[in-house]
Amino acid sequence: MAIAADALPAPASRRTLRMTLAGVFGPLGQVFIFVVGSAIVLSVITVLVAFLLRGTRTNVDLVQATLTILPQVIVDGLVRGFLFATIALGYTMVYGVLEFINFAHGEIFMVGAFSGAALGTVFAASGILNALPPLLFVLIAVIVGMVISGTLAVTIERIAYRPLRNAPRLVPLISAIGVSLLLQDGMRLIANVTGLGFNARFPTPNFGPPLQLAQIPAADGRTIPLILDVRALIFIVAATLMLIGLNYLVNATKLGTAIRAVAQDRPTASLMGINVNQIIALTFLIGGALGGAAGVLFGIRVGTVNPYIGFLPGLKAFTAAVLGGIGNIPGAMVGGIVLGFLEAFVASYLSLLTGGAFSGASYADIVAFAILILILIFRPSGLLGEAVAQKV
Repeated sequence: MAIAADALPAPASRRTLRMTLAGVFGPLGQVFIFVVGSAIVLSVITVLVAFLLRGTRTNVDLVQATLTILPQVIVDGLVRGFLFATIALGYTMVYGVLEFINFAHGEIFMVGAFSGAALGTVFAASGILNALPPLLFVLIAVIVGMVISGTLAVTIERIAYRPLRNAPRLVPLISAIGVSLLLQDGMRLIANVTGLGFNARFPTPNFGPPLQLAQIPAADGRTIPLILDVRALIFIVAATLMLIGLNYLVNATKLGTAIRAVAQDRPTASLMGINVNQIIALTFLIGGALGGAAGVLFGIRVGTVNPYIGFLPGLKAFTAAVLGGIGNIPGAMVGGIVLGFLEAFVASYLSLLTGGAFSGASYADIVAFAILILILIFRPSGLLGEAVAQKV
């Protein structure tokens, strides 16, 4: 979160509605620009590569095949990107205050997913699942996941991180890795004891058929539907609302002012009457709640969850946070969406452009970590810049 001295909010008496709206909705403009820009740049590069390789394939027109599936690839990349972005918001909240990477955040995301799965199982067993409107079920499940994951995050902070707050940075990092492993095996034990099972099914109401956005004509005269699953649409809308809500909290409330004050200078904030421990605990609560909500939405979309689902998405969300600018809230969204686009393009086009020599789905994960290495080498501050406190 940007915490430069000149970015601190004006006193309430001098704040205007325009300033509040700019602080809350202004970052959405940055996100929109990067969404459109990254989609256009990746599309142009892919089409150009297809054009250059056109003469190497006689059984398929690479340019036509590339253009035919391009709209669906963009939609899939957007959905994948919002998944990374929602998890990255939790990383960003904690890092913005403590400058500490909470590597257990992926498992907090996993606990949220299991909370939603348990709720869906209980509703299904009681016979009320299909009687609930789908959006009402999503709302209830998200609230339950946020409460459980937020409470867990606060508990972890109090037990595993607060005693190590003044220790060298490596020490709490090792503690975070230990907490991550503990949560994985602990949830595996709970899932087996409660009967949810290792691969727990996530019961949901019927969301209806996918939305058909358009019909794309193919070279052989067929038309290919451009579809968007209702669950994916819910994910996108929910992630956008999370960003707006988080921006409002940080930029337009007294709590947000306190969070930024603690992030900028903990000793001075304490002298000003701010309860530093309470603010840090609330930051973990907010970050954990966001992770829990993302876990529930992810479980609703994929249909099954297991104790290890948080590991790889957590690493990719960390990559997204670094890509956008660690500690920068809009940067987390931007990094997640850009990373989602990159993975979607690799997964969809690598096999097509190489004639099946490489499986795009198998190599998509490599992209995320190659990007992490390149960003750390050439632009460690990220696309939008790392949030750095300026003390004056």
